[in-house]
Amino acid sequence: MSRPDANSTILLTGGTGFVGAYFLRLLLERGYRVRALRRANSNMGLLEGVDLGRVQWMEADVTDVVALEEAMQGVTHVVHCAAMVSFHPRDYKPMQLVNVEGTANLVNMALDAGVQKFVHVSSIAAFGRSPERKHLTEDAQWVTSKANTRYAISKYQSEQEVWRGHAEGLPVAIASPSMVIGSGFWDTNGAKFFKQVYDGLKFWPVGSSGFVDVRDVAQFLLLLLESDVNGERYLLSAQNMSYHDFFNAIAAELKVKPPFIKVTPMLAEVAWRVEWLKSKLLGGNPLVTRESARASVGRYTYGNEKSAAFPGFAYRPIETTIRETATQLLEAAPSGFPPRTLT
Repeated sequence: MSRPDANSTILLTGGTGFVGAYFLRLLLERGYRVRALRRANSNMGLLEGVDLGRVQWMEADVTDVVALEEAMQGVTHVVHCAAMVSFHPRDYKPMQLVNVEGTANLVNMALDAGVQKFVHVSSIAAFGRSPERKHLTEDAQWVTSKANTRYAISKYQSEQEVWRGHAEGLPVAIASPSMVIGSGFWDTNGAKFFKQVYDGLKFWPVGSSGFVDVRDVAQFLLLLLESDVNGERYLLSAQNMSYHDFFNAIAAELKVKPPFIKVTPMLAEVAWRVEWLKSKLLGGNPLVTRESARASVGRYTYGNEKSAAFPGFAYRPIETTIRETATQLLEAAPSGFPPRTLT
C-alpha cells in the first residue's frame, strides 16, 4: 500500500453526485490525476467553476463490467462514492444492482489491477439498526431487524464486498457518514431539507439522527486516501440532533415558519398507507413510503470519537453548516434555485 503521488491515477465513482463533487474539487486542488466515471446524462451542475478538462471523464456505470475494465487501466487508487438511495419498492432491484453488484465489480477489478488503496463511502445505515440498540459506533455488528431499510441492507452488503476484497489482499478504508447536509441540488440529498422548509414543510417526525457537513465528509475521504489506514471504518457524524431541532434551526435561518405538525410512529403508519393508496388510485410517486416513514421516527444517536480523533481533522459545527446552506438557498431562490456548493 502506498499513498498517492504525482504519478498516481485516482479512479472516482460518483464524481458528479453530492459527496463526490465536493471530493473531486479537493482532488483537483491537491493536483492529483483524476479519472472519473459519469453517465451520458449526468448533471454536471455541482461542478460549476471546475476545470473539467483536468479530469479524465469516462462514460461508464459501475454495473457495466466491460466499461469498468477499461476505466481501471493504469489506476492506482479508487474512491467509490457512487450509490443509489431510495426507499421506494420499485427501486429495490436496481438499488441492489448498483450498490452491491456495482461495488463487487469494482472490488474484483481493483484486486486484478493491483490497486494500492480502495476507499469506500458507506453509510451509518450499514451498521444495522434495531429497537434495542439506539446508540451506534464503528463496533456495531449488523443485526437483522425490521428497522433496517432495503437501502441499509444494500449498503451493508456492499460493505461486505469491500471486506471480502480486503481479505483477498486489497488495502481498504471505509467512511460511514450520518445524514450528510449542505448545498447541492436543492431537490435531492442533504440540500432538499432546506428547500422543503423554505417551501412550507408542515410536518416534523419525532426521530433523530446524526448530521455531518458534506465538506467534512469530502475532507475525511482525502485524509483516508492520503493515510496509511488499512482495514478500518470510520463513522462520520458531527452532531446528534432531533429532526424537530434540525428543521427549526433551518427555519430560523431561512426566516420562515417551522414545521408544526408532530409525526408520531402511529401517524407515520397512517401517512405511508394514505400515500400508497393515493399512488394506486391517482398514479405518481408517494411522498412517503413505509420505509421512509418508519425511518423518520426512529431515534438513534451515533458516536464520533474515532473519527474526531483522526489526525488533522475537525468537524464543523452543524449550526455553521445550516447557516451557510440557508444563505446559499436564499441567494439561489431568485434564479430558480440553481445548484450551489459550499466553500
